[in-house]
Amino acid sequence: MAGRRPMTKPLRLEKHAARETIKANQQEQQQQQHPWPLNASDALPLPLYLTNGVFFTLFFSVAYFLLHRWREKIRTSTPLHMVTLSEIAAIISLIASVIYLLGFFGIGFVQSCVTRASPHDDAWDFEDRVVDVEEDSLRVPCAASNDCSVPFKDVVMTEDDEEIVKSVVAGAIPSYSLESKLGDCKRAAAIRREAVQRMTGRSLEGLPLEGLDYSSILGQCCEMPVGYVQIPVGIAGPLLLDGREYMVPMATTEGCLVASTNRGCKAIYASGGATSVLLRDAMTRAPVVRFPTAKRTADLKFFLEDPLNFDTLSIVFNRSSRFARLEGIQCAMAGKNVYMRFSCTTGDAMGMNMVSKGVQNVLEYIRNDFPDMDVIGISGNFCSDKKAAAVNWIEGRGKSVVCEAVIKEEVVRKVLKTSVGALVELNMLKNLVGSAVAGALGGFNAHASNIVSAIYIATGQDPAQNVESSHCITMMEPLHGSGDLHVSVTMPSIEVGTVGGGTELASQSACLNLLGAKGGSKDSPGSNSRLLAAVVAASVLAGELSLMSALAAGQLVNSHMKYNRSSKDLRKSRSEG
Repeated sequence: MAGRRPMTKPLRLEKHAARETIKANQQEQQQQQHPWPLNASDALPLPLYLTNGVFFTLFFSVAYFLLHRWREKIRTSTPLHMVTLSEIAAIISLIASVIYLLGFFGIGFVQSCVTRASPHDDAWDFEDRVVDVEEDSLRVPCAASNDCSVPFKDVVMTEDDEEIVKSVVAGAIPSYSLESKLGDCKRAAAIRREAVQRMTGRSLEGLPLEGLDYSSILGQCCEMPVGYVQIPVGIAGPLLLDGREYMVPMATTEGCLVASTNRGCKAIYASGGATSVLLRDAMTRAPVVRFPTAKRTADLKFFLEDPLNFDTLSIVFNRSSRFARLEGIQCAMAGKNVYMRFSCTTGDAMGMNMVSKGVQNVLEYIRNDFPDMDVIGISGNFCSDKKAAAVNWIEGRGKSVVCEAVIKEEVVRKVLKTSVGALVELNMLKNLVGSAVAGALGGFNAHASNIVSAIYIATGQDPAQNVESSHCITMMEPLHGSGDLHVSVTMPSIEVGTVGGGTELASQSACLNLLGAKGGSKDSPGSNSRLLAAVVAASVLAGELSLMSALAAGQLVNSHMKYNRSSKDLRKSRSEG
């Protein structure tokens, strides 16, 4: 018996392999016989919405006919079982329509309930087997050298999950539908992650999966997630602004940035703080419409810019939200096309969706007087969103803020390690003349986008709006008599919000809470987003002060060599940990 024992395991493996082979062959034969499962919607060779319409109409019409006939029989005392040929046809039609509607709606509902109740039941809805061309083109086939059945080790898969992964890899289940099918966002992310690794043959080890509430991003922040990227958050401050102290969160991977901004905050604090002024608060959206002639285009332009029509247009626009308030309409013509730049306040939201809804309301309203208007697009780039544009630099977009401070000569010398004269000269030759030589558009500063991007990422703003939000002109001049330095930043298009989008995520919400600007203000709608814009501008002021001082003192290269270059092998440290 001792000699036979080593043969037991191989024999079991061979039997198991044989059973799996037979099972696979049977499934393949079934798929060849019925490559596509039959659905109730296949009853007619028509598009799905037409088939549904036919059977809905049939159901209600024959039901009404039968009820009407039976009421007549009851009124005339005719036995109900005595039916005519038309009534027989109506009964058959009623039964057929009921069977179709139950098959189309009822069975799918029951299957979805059974699937959620019994995860071991392989009752997937294979209607998605007909994958869109776009989805199929995005799915990367496994390379010949890669074995898609070999699991990666960073995620533990159950047997059920393993089957789903294989279906995703094979294209039977679209990756984008995992959340709706599974009802578990984290599990969907893990399965998608494993499928991507197998399809590409590349590991995602090092990209975290645990530690994020995936349900919080569903339908709001990110589609088809497989993990999240870690960005360190540093704190600069205290920043003394308008008599209050703020600790500024900055998410960045650039060494020296937080330290440099912190030094600027120290200089501002030691000099009595900074002061901010909100010049304007209005988000914009500019649709483009076209008419048969330029004259008709001009008629619409005059109509929209007529002050007599503004009150009516405001009422129509403001229906979109209890916070949206139309501020103005600016039109620009290009031949037969007109671009209408709507400006409105949006409360504590950044407001792109809000203003778009209001614009849609106005377009539908003015179509009554201009039926020949052809709406080309809800956005015609005269807004202008996420692009460097002179209209934002001149007219502003979002919050237009000016922030200033008087830095004492002693602070410039002891904290910033330079002189007032050197700072003034460098600012003129670099930020003003140098930017003009470069043909800069809104870029008359040293590195405003560094600070804007870091705060935007930390507080859940749209990082792409850093493009126009970083429009900034930095001014420095000596105060005669005292020898102190007057420094200011003017930023005409800071686009921020404290509700909606990424601001709802836990980490970003915590950073907003640190600033005292979390969520929407109930007492004064819009005050939290205006506060955030002021903090952004003041932080830029601090960053400009520190970087310009480092440049004037020749410290920039030495600082970056010391703090922005690490000799530590991070990959080795991670593997050892």
